[in-house]
Amino acid sequence: MANSPFGETVTERIVRVLETFDTDRTFQTAAEIGRRARLPSTTAHRMVADLVECGLLERDEDQRVRLGIRLWELALRGSRALRLRQAALPFMEHVQARIREHTQLAVLEDDETLFLERLSHPRAGANITRIAGRLPLHASSSGLVLLAYGPEELRERLLAGPLEAVSAETVTDPAQLRRVLAGIRRDGVVVAPGSVEAVSTGIAVPIREQHGRVIAALSVVLPRTAPTRPAIEELRAAAAGITDAFGAEGP
Repeated sequence: MANSPFGETVTERIVRVLETFDTDRTFQTAAEIGRRARLPSTTAHRMVADLVECGLLERDEDQRVRLGIRLWELALRGSRALRLRQAALPFMEHVQARIREHTQLAVLEDDETLFLERLSHPRAGANITRIAGRLPLHASSSGLVLLAYGPEELRERLLAGPLEAVSAETVTDPAQLRRVLAGIRRDGVVVAPGSVEAVSTGIAVPIREQHGRVIAALSVVLPRTAPTRPAIEELRAAAAGITDAFGAEGP
């Protein structure tokens, strides 16, 4: 791709445009996209028009723009994340039927926790996570599992700080966090009360591939006062089932 006058490739600018959308900002005008993507107005309008023409963006009747369904279609073709979600979903549904709160599947992506799936009961307690949403690795039970089993270089870089406090009980002291991560690797589970919201407890276990490498985290979010042992047992059984199912599908 040709470079812009500022040294960026066309691909880099397209990524910047697409990244202006998030779970809270699903519709934008071309002018808003340009401001958030730090692009000249004429460039932003031209790029938005081209992406609409290709189906990667869509316009509504008010000329607002959203991500296009073709982008979703292309992203799912051959996606390892989709295969993982498909393998995990029956086991997540079983956990959800037993626990009746929130059940979540997350992976490590760009030094953050990315949630691929969430099942929730209509009367479940508080939970801020969303499908395709992200949280800092140290600030949720899923993220703590992914950080504990992730690359050592990543752990040391994050432990060097600063560590953002998502709630008053998020572990932001590097020495304390190091102890928490060591405990996860020892016990194969984390119970994290209040790390995201004071009224909730997150519980997570690792999901491994056939050769033992951790590829995801499976978690539930319970009310703070709920017992944790039944959820831990359900999660461990489900994680083992997902490992077998994902391995059976091949690479």
